[in-house]
Amino acid sequence: MNPTTSQTPQAPTAEGDHGEQPADGLDEAAIEAGGERAVREGSGPGADADSGLDDGLDDDPDHDLEDGDSHRTPSGLGAASAAVVAAGLGVVGLTGAWTGRVVAERETLLGQMKTASGGSVAQQISEIYGDAWHSTALVNGLFALLALLVGVFALVRPAFGAPGDPQPGWVRAFASAGIALGVLGVLISVGMYFDLIVALPAASAAAG
Repeated sequence: MNPTTSQTPQAPTAEGDHGEQPADGLDEAAIEAGGERAVREGSGPGADADSGLDDGLDDDPDHDLEDGDSHRTPSGLGAASAAVVAAGLGVVGLTGAWTGRVVAERETLLGQMKTASGGSVAQQISEIYGDAWHSTALVNGLFALLALLVGVFALVRPAFGAPGDPQPGWVRAFASAGIALGVLGVLISVGMYFDLIVALPAASAAAG
């Protein structure tokens, strides 16, 4: 009779420690190791969210709008205002200003004070009337010259500010009017200041 070989369960040996690990334990260890590497390398879900947020900021339309505003072409408001001012100054240069009358009255008063103690007729004409007329011509000439300069500025301003935008016709009209009135005012003021248009009365005519 052959002895029956009995199969008894064997207890796990030490080799099991170096052999295959259970499937659950292996998966958990791999997940934990992968998560730590992702955090260290910055390639985890958080990094993807941050990169997506940065991309969203780059594509923000408001951000692009602000950049566009910084390079916006200047408007023609300055040229339009300068054209109107030039026309007004040209009118003042021809008709006279309140400051011109004040300066003329001051010169008249000074002339009276100088000739109060006596003086010739020619001196009285020059001190009382001549200086006052010349002062008025000088003030009006300054207004006319200012109108000329502002008109030229208003006429050429769009060429430096916004070359692509056509200048409105009314702006060119006001600027041209200011230039024309300024030139005319300067010519008249120069003629009056040097007695080329209206000369002072001569002392001999007053004596006669």
